[in-house]
Amino acid sequence: THLKRNPGYATGFAQYSGYVTVNEKAGRALFYWFFEAVEDPESKPLILWLNGGPGCSSIAYGLAEEIGPFHVKPDGASLYLNPYSWNQAANILFLDSPAGVGYSYSNTSSDMVTSGDKRTAEDSLEFLINWFERFPEYKGRDFYITGESYAGHYVPQLSQAVVWHNKATKSQTINLKGYMVGNALTDDYHDHLGVFQFLWAAGMISDQTYKQLNDACDSVSFIHSSHACNRYLDIADQEVGHIDPYSAFTPPCTPNISQSNQLLKVIGTVRERYDPCTEKHSTAYFNLREVQEALHVPAELAPSKWETCNNLINEHWKDSPSSVLDVYKELIQAGLRIWMFSGDTDTVIPVTSTRYTIDALKLQTVKPWRAWYDDGEVKPHSTHSEYLLPRFWPHHFYDE
Repeated sequence: THLKRNPGYATGFAQYSGYVTVNEKAGRALFYWFFEAVEDPESKPLILWLNGGPGCSSIAYGLAEEIGPFHVKPDGASLYLNPYSWNQAANILFLDSPAGVGYSYSNTSSDMVTSGDKRTAEDSLEFLINWFERFPEYKGRDFYITGESYAGHYVPQLSQAVVWHNKATKSQTINLKGYMVGNALTDDYHDHLGVFQFLWAAGMISDQTYKQLNDACDSVSFIHSSHACNRYLDIADQEVGHIDPYSAFTPPCTPNISQSNQLLKVIGTVRERYDPCTEKHSTAYFNLREVQEALHVPAELAPSKWETCNNLINEHWKDSPSSVLDVYKELIQAGLRIWMFSGDTDTVIPVTSTRYTIDALKLQTVKPWRAWYDDGEVKPHSTHSEYLLPRFWPHHFYDE
């Protein structure tokens, strides 16, 4: 699984990619791409990164657009180094989950329309158990699970599965220390409340639409929405107009991209220098057969067309609890460290949603609200609750 070369860029650190089978009977296997830390990987923690959707690729977003060692150039055929890559500070593992996302696959076609939170957590745990056997030098290493948006479900649910597994097996092979989530879907009621308040306060939707959204959507699932809620979400989309919903105040990629129900799409991106067209660049790059060969993706397993998100999985998503706050409370009691961070111009799961969900945990504040300075300039603001570190507008959080 060791990458001897990487089309479009030469690196000075070890990287590995390949498949781990998570269900022999169904023929489900998950694709990963692993990067060791630039310096001293033996002494650095291990991080797993998950993107959401549900049905979106961590390779496409987390790696190639956000925190990975390199990003795709506009030519769709070459890469450039990301100076803010998290492998400057840790060993980082990107996983495409569930099966059917990115290069991950299943030999059972019905798996594309039967995925849900429970099976995703089970398969991801099986992936970790087998991955640590493949990379035994990481057994017992400090380990953190991270992700964004709909991974606000994946991350705590997988963390819970690891805690249960460790307790049942009395094993510390997976030495989970905590987890981090960004602009995370956490609790449908509070997340909806925060989204609508953010759009209204930013002057993006009318007073009438704001009231209608609160009335129609306050008890509705983000994933399994009602017809009434969808109707007002469509009205809100028209009022908001063509923006990049993940970076509301920077130019979108093109003026003619369909935005139908963008408020329901939970992907999320946080970038240092924002290129709104990175999805297009990544799609071109990961469809190159040369790239697939270098990543150990056999031709017979490669998707006929690699896509950033699998819409079939998204549209047929099954179980999705309305809240994971109970999981947070359980894992806080289990002693895990938790960090919630939130970009301040994401309209999909905005900072207001994050603040409402944190308040719902009813934790005691340990450190008061404060400014965070970077080179003498105020960047985000943060506060610190017992067991939980929330931070907002994490433009430079890598540096601290």
